[in-house]
Amino acid sequence: MRIALGQIDTTVGDLSGNLEIMLRFARRAAEAGAELVVFPELSLTGYPPRDLVEKPSFLDRTEKKLARLAAETAALPVTLIAGYAGRSSAAKARPAANCAAVIGGGRVLFEQRKMLLPTYDVFDEGRNFQPAESQSLVEIAGRQVALVICEDAWNDHDACENGRYDRNPVEELARQGAEILIVINGSPYCMGKRELRRAIFAATARRYAIPVVYVNQVGGNDQLVFDGSSFVLDAAGRVIASGASFAEDLVLADTGTGSGDRRENLPDECEAVYEALVLGTRDYLRKCGFSRVLLGLSGGIDSSLTAVIAADAAGAANVVGVAMPGPYSSDHSLSDARALAENLGIRFEIVPITGVYESFLGVLDPVFGGAPRGVTEENLQARLRGNTLMALSNKWNALVLTTGNKSELAVGYCTLYGDMCGGLAVISDVPKTLVYQLSRVANRRHRDAIPESVFTKPPSAELRPNQKDSDSLPEYGVLDRILRRYVEEYQPVAQIAASEGLPIELVREVINKVDRNEYKRQQAAPGLKVTTKAFGIGRRFPIAQRFFE
Repeated sequence: MRIALGQIDTTVGDLSGNLEIMLRFARRAAEAGAELVVFPELSLTGYPPRDLVEKPSFLDRTEKKLARLAAETAALPVTLIAGYAGRSSAAKARPAANCAAVIGGGRVLFEQRKMLLPTYDVFDEGRNFQPAESQSLVEIAGRQVALVICEDAWNDHDACENGRYDRNPVEELARQGAEILIVINGSPYCMGKRELRRAIFAATARRYAIPVVYVNQVGGNDQLVFDGSSFVLDAAGRVIASGASFAEDLVLADTGTGSGDRRENLPDECEAVYEALVLGTRDYLRKCGFSRVLLGLSGGIDSSLTAVIAADAAGAANVVGVAMPGPYSSDHSLSDARALAENLGIRFEIVPITGVYESFLGVLDPVFGGAPRGVTEENLQARLRGNTLMALSNKWNALVLTTGNKSELAVGYCTLYGDMCGGLAVISDVPKTLVYQLSRVANRRHRDAIPESVFTKPPSAELRPNQKDSDSLPEYGVLDRILRRYVEEYQPVAQIAASEGLPIELVREVINKVDRNEYKRQQAAPGLKVTTKAFGIGRRFPIAQRFFE
């Protein structure tokens, strides 16, 4: 069968826009001689639609757009597979179903509904969709096709370490005589995910001795970034076609001849993370209606990396870097920030906060009653910077990007309504050690835009004389190892200490900081997920609770 994989970037709720993208790709597929063009999960509605499917009007409009998709492709010599949110059966608890339609000749020929609804990590489909009770094969171009939607193909107990469900839809369809498996997906990116997918579906292809067509969406939707990286495997699990990572693509494959398009898709995972952050930032801006961004440029590694990502995502002409020197800012912080801005070609502004800070102290000191200087005064500087950025955001209609990393956010080394102010936390899922690696990637792409001195100087918030991050935190190499085991793997104190060869008191101190700062993280700007467990949509802990390690 000659198949085209329509790896597209859709916007949640933009039914007309998504339809136009699908029509464009369907026409290209037909011109290329494809018999079938396959689009990702919920491609018509955008994924994930979340509680939009609770609105009757949303389902009504989706139904009409599906009919229009069928009508406008009626004359094309190609069959379509499209994902959409359909209505569930009458008298069911949930009004919607996660559906895939086979379309040809101007009408819907077949509908398959998703059976296994993921409700873990970033997924909450059990809340919104009614699961299918059964599934069946569909004949396309003379072949018996097993058409499944994402999670339905991720429960092969032989390929996956821990099956989450009792049923295995792929196995059930294979027993019915499937000759090819087509999987439409909305599978978000995280480090290692692309390799994992290939391994799982190669095992599936070998087990059932059938070709596998895996189509994934691409683009950023809120906190999730979808990498695409679609592929086709032969019955022996070998790749015969592959799509680009982090870009729209139309991939052609012939399962009969075992030939197809092969795209380069970033074998280096650090390069992939960088692309994910650029794509996630670009799409967040575009889909939320922003064209300009601004951020505080401190001369440190975090704001430098965020600035380079912003320039790649929005274009250098649409980025403003603002230096806000205070009473303890070093000369090199300002010079490094200026050099970065000049190297990137972004606008650079300087708004000193020292005068305003001293004025605030003059007002507050009588109320403080002679209490010693400390964290209050440090946070005041951070909040003055936050206010400055938000004022410029209002005046220029530009989105503020926060520049805090995952290590800081984890232990609360950040200030509410200060450096946490903003609309998107670009690197909030990037540990500090990875920040340095990504900054080297940025410099390879931008001819050493980040000055070398930014890499070599000790990290510092510069909120008191001679301050360094290491005054309050372990070295980042140590901290990040603890955080990975605790935040991403939920390992207990004793296990982390033993595995890493660290004092148990140090490990306990770090993870208690993680637990105590949940109230900060739940007030933070949304961030882009790139690790297996991010602070945000996929991590749900109570704020008011008394369980501590």
